[in-house]
Amino acid sequence: MKHAIFEKKNVLVVGGAGFVGSHLCDELVKTSKVICLDNFSTGLERNIDHLLAQPDFVFLRHDMSEPIDLETEPSLQKFKIQFQGIQEIYNLACPTSPKNFVKNRQATLLANSFVVKNIVDLTRKYEAKFLHFSSSVVYGPRRDNDKIKEDDIGVVDFLSDRACYDEGKRFAETFVNTCRDLYNLDAKIIRIFRTYGPRLPLNDNQMVPDFVSDALDGKDLTIFGDQNFSSSFCYVSDVVDAAIKIMETDLPGPYNIGSDMDIKISAVAEKIIKLTGSSSKIVYADSQFFMSELPLPDISHATADLGWMPVVILDKGLEKTIDELRASKGLKGIGE
Repeated sequence: MKHAIFEKKNVLVVGGAGFVGSHLCDELVKTSKVICLDNFSTGLERNIDHLLAQPDFVFLRHDMSEPIDLETEPSLQKFKIQFQGIQEIYNLACPTSPKNFVKNRQATLLANSFVVKNIVDLTRKYEAKFLHFSSSVVYGPRRDNDKIKEDDIGVVDFLSDRACYDEGKRFAETFVNTCRDLYNLDAKIIRIFRTYGPRLPLNDNQMVPDFVSDALDGKDLTIFGDQNFSSSFCYVSDVVDAAIKIMETDLPGPYNIGSDMDIKISAVAEKIIKLTGSSSKIVYADSQFFMSELPLPDISHATADLGWMPVVILDKGLEKTIDELRASKGLKGIGE
């Protein structure tokens, strides 16, 4: 069934109050009618507060591990879903809090199974385009210094303490890929590598915001690992740009989306100390199981097919992140 589109397409963003999801909503609402759905497991109300007054934006608090009938939601009547349907669906729903990882293990399992199933059902119902956000964890920990390509099958311990996330992300991709073939869905997959930017939560064991917070407070910046611990860092607006680009195509992916530059964590900490004018020192502590060295992405596939590459340099991205986190330190607790 093909639906008539009244002025603007209807877009559903599941996990839209999260870090990346809220930035995606910011861009989509410029051209579309956006339904932001989140259960606030790790997303925050303050991430989307600035959008709530916009007529083309509606927020629904709902856990997508349970099905939802969008056509009976009173707040969505103005979007005429019963006539227009949904044109695009983005799935970013999965708890992403390192600090609360253990507490969120069941929710993580559901996000990578029941949630994906219910979103696929909506995709089938409305014949929508569907973009699933996966993760670099599908490849497992870094095995060498080579950049990893999308055809690497990965090495993941499916019984490890973090398997509900790592193996869960692999299963979610299998679910999406299988349903694409079974039902001829326009379903796509992107694999996100380490991403940073404004709205990353404070005091959540996320490296960049915790570094900024500690630097602003004059505290030591703690690196959970040794001096060789390195990673890639992609600014959030570059990830959003990639997501929108692939949604505009008929290409299924998967695509690696991230920075392919390897940077020592100590260098990032030093930049943050300099940019904040802090007197903080860098110290090292034992590594944590959810803060491991991840592989670097080979992004040649995304560059060739989408014309995409990250454009925000680290210094500029850190400046923007510091400006926002400096302000949000005074708002800690709002929306939590």
